[in-house]
Amino acid sequence: MLRILRRRPRTYVKAIHMPRPINERRLGAPIKARIMKPAGVPARNLEEVVLKFDEAEALRLADLEGLYQEAAARSMGVSRQTFGRIIETARHKIADALLNGKALRIDGGEITIGNPGDTIMKIAVPSRNGLVDEHFGHCKEFLIFKVEGDKLVAEKAMPSPEGCGCKSGIAADLARAGISHLVAGNMGEGAVRVLTAHGINVIRGAAGDAAEAAQAFFKGTLADSGVGCAGHSGEDGHECSH
Repeated sequence: MLRILRRRPRTYVKAIHMPRPINERRLGAPIKARIMKPAGVPARNLEEVVLKFDEAEALRLADLEGLYQEAAARSMGVSRQTFGRIIETARHKIADALLNGKALRIDGGEITIGNPGDTIMKIAVPSRNGLVDEHFGHCKEFLIFKVEGDKLVAEKAMPSPEGCGCKSGIAADLARAGISHLVAGNMGEGAVRVLTAHGINVIRGAAGDAAEAAQAFFKGTLADSGVGCAGHSGEDGHECSH
């Protein structure tokens, strides 16, 4: 006797790919919505390019403030790859509007406005034997201090690589460690530019006890002297000009 087996009908489930949510991009300050256009032509007669707020912020950080992409990405709360895509799109839109005579509108985008209170101040001081090292590029270590309320709390020191000047990569390491300010003795303009491009504010002119120098800056009694490292170029391998 033969038995006839009936197969159950197959059920197909269609996969639905949800778009990846876009994280809000952080702005350092509000950007005003506005429209810019070629003179003498009514806006209604022009094709319009829309530059989103996060794209405008990327231009501000990279092209106006001169931050490296890694530092700018940290400021906006995105990955370096994401920042690269944002800034590339923004520059293309600017070029399109300028060269093709289109109106440029700044508006829209998934953003959040950063609160200054959300930023943790961390101070690094190039040091040798507990004192402010006279030369940023020759220091033994970086003493790290974190602001907690109205107090300055010492954290674990960061060893300095050999020859820790602006070409050593120490600026990127300090930025990744969350350093927002560097209180130093002497420093060449090249090192100042590199640190600034990594989002680190430089205060020169400190001397004596490193912890006291950090405390003086925290209390507002120490400001940047604006004086670079002079008279040492080429001496014992020390290069202040880069």
